Amino acid sequence: MKKLILALLLLVPQIIGPAPPAPDIEIVESIPVGTSLDNPEIRNTREVWLEMIGKALKTLDLEEYYISNEPRKMLEDVLAAIYSAAGRGVKVRVMVDARMYRTYPESVDRLSQHRNVEVRRIDFGAIAGGMQHAKYFIVDGKEVFVGSQNFDWRALEHIHELGLRINDNQIAAAYGDIFNLDWQLASLPPEAIKAFPLTKKAYRTPIRVKNAAGDAAVIFPTFSPLGYIPDPTLWDERAIVELIDGARQSLSLQFLSYSPADRQGGRYAAIDDALRRAAKRGVKVRMIVSDWEKGTPAVPALKDLASITNIEVAFTAIPDWSGGYIPFARVEHCKYIVADGVRFWLGTSNCEKNYFYASRNLGIVGTSPNLAGALSRIFMKSWTSPYQEVITQAGEYAPREHGEKK
Repeated sequence: MKKLILALLLLVPQIIGPAPPAPDIEIVESIPVGTSLDNPEIRNTREVWLEMIGKALKTLDLEEYYISNEPRKMLEDVLAAIYSAAGRGVKVRVMVDARMYRTYPESVDRLSQHRNVEVRRIDFGAIAGGMQHAKYFIVDGKEVFVGSQNFDWRALEHIHELGLRINDNQIAAAYGDIFNLDWQLASLPPEAIKAFPLTKKAYRTPIRVKNAAGDAAVIFPTFSPLGYIPDPTLWDERAIVELIDGARQSLSLQFLSYSPADRQGGRYAAIDDALRRAAKRGVKVRMIVSDWEKGTPAVPALKDLASITNIEVAFTAIPDWSGGYIPFARVEHCKYIVADGVRFWLGTSNCEKNYFYASRNLGIVGTSPNLAGALSRIFMKSWTSPYQEVITQAGEYAPREHGEKK
């Protein structure tokens, strides 16, 4: 009987055929536990991170806003995978924002004590007046993860996040150039930063990669801030405005925060004006922002935008976890735009001037009915969810009352 079972098992691959090849690009999500936002066809962040890190053979470069872990939470296994990679000889470089390191030093310090792991803290406040806000890593110089997911246990369990896993040498090389630039900047004293020579480079774009449907997605990388990117034609703000200006039927946008004001009290017009132009030519615009914007100066601007014909704006509020209050969590943190169900931008920037002019951020612009269609379905799941609240002129939007802080 055992021989018969073994023979049948050996026949299984011949009967069902080999597994389909993995796509070169895929959407990856994190879903707050206890919500209805899950998309079963989309892999979850922890699974993808563990797979990517587990395949590392030579190098692993991570540039993260911060790293925050708690015992027995989902990030524990991810950090263990990094230790394991370093233990088998993979050269690991980790870079975090200097200011956020002061808030979350523990996991970074533990990483720095491990063999084959080098850690640097980068002060983008001193460099450009902002922060290192990107969230990405590169495996063996050929595979990239980029998205809204911070390296935070809450981003894996209690926050709605979207990212992209991309297996492409050209994308990895472009992001690698950014990483290496920041790695050098992180080692410089403040007085040497302004004199640092930025090498200009024109990247060959767009790039064709295979998506999950087996057809081609055409993509190119985007970067911020403008003064610290090798190719200014790939600036995030420019790419986003061009995407919005190219829309003919529909636009779906989701950000943690949105503000058409700058920090000096002036108006930040680039994206806000692009949305108004789109609505004026008949494009149906829908935008979701998180309820963390309630009670802030952004509310009057959101109301004003929502008053425009063809524009709808909504808050979403993720309910507190049944197991207790979790600070800095239970929110939709995604950052993406879909135009006409065909083109998209997905990145690490919120929709405020500082993210494009003073802070390090990355993104991807793409043309792909398959990927853009999936993002549209994700958007509509949030838009039609019980967590959504359309913004009206008469609405009053006080800050959310949080549960007991434990």
